[in-house]
Amino acid sequence: MTTGPGVRLECAGPVATVTLCRPDVLNAQTPAMWRAMSDFSRTLPGDVRVVVVRGEGRAFSAGLDLSVANATGPGSFAELATLPESECADRIAEFQSAFTWLHRPDVISIAAVQGHAIGAGFQLALACDLRVLAEDARLSMAEVTLGLVPDLAGTGRLVDLVGYSRALEICATGRRIDAAEADRIGLATVVVPAAELAGATSDLTAALLAGNRDAVIEIKALLAGAARRTPADQQRAEREAQVRRLRDLAGRGE
Repeated sequence: MTTGPGVRLECAGPVATVTLCRPDVLNAQTPAMWRAMSDFSRTLPGDVRVVVVRGEGRAFSAGLDLSVANATGPGSFAELATLPESECADRIAEFQSAFTWLHRPDVISIAAVQGHAIGAGFQLALACDLRVLAEDARLSMAEVTLGLVPDLAGTGRLVDLVGYSRALEICATGRRIDAAEADRIGLATVVVPAAELAGATSDLTAALLAGNRDAVIEIKALLAGAARRTPADQQRAEREAQVRRLRDLAGRGE
């Protein structure tokens, strides 16, 4: 087990679990937590195939810890605003890395979401490939209520899932989305009663692990890039991936 401020990483064979562990503040996130999560990506064992992201207690994450953001120390709004533009952007890029490593091609990431997933919490769920939602889940891209924009790599993922118009409405209003709507508009992989969240996440993990690892990696790459390829390019990518699989299965891979 690896621990950081407010977050921990536990690995059991091919499954790694990242747990936000500040239940007293609904797992509100801090820059220190983001640095720890970025570090997790560099220490993840090579045999991990599935990463589960979860929150302790009754919420996944209530978003940015405003007591930290509104203070005067490192990572606060006040401190960031004093930095030169390029340095401020670089600092935000460091924050983003806590989320974007969950996109990496050799793992499939699952967010197990109960209760609130607000702002940075919603973006953390979006960073994952799949989302298992409890029926009590409530999602919101609330940055607009602070006069800010979503900047933790969530905007592109949201557009990919629900389309531009719906994503604009969600981000520009900051409204709450319940689990039923999340399921209807494509944000949820599956919605289950709160008592079944852990079991449903385990079942999905087991189903993912049942497939050939190299085939799953190829499939993820094909699907992740599909929207940005022309039909001809996508078909070529399929052919090239299948050639690699056939050669590997025949023992002729390089």
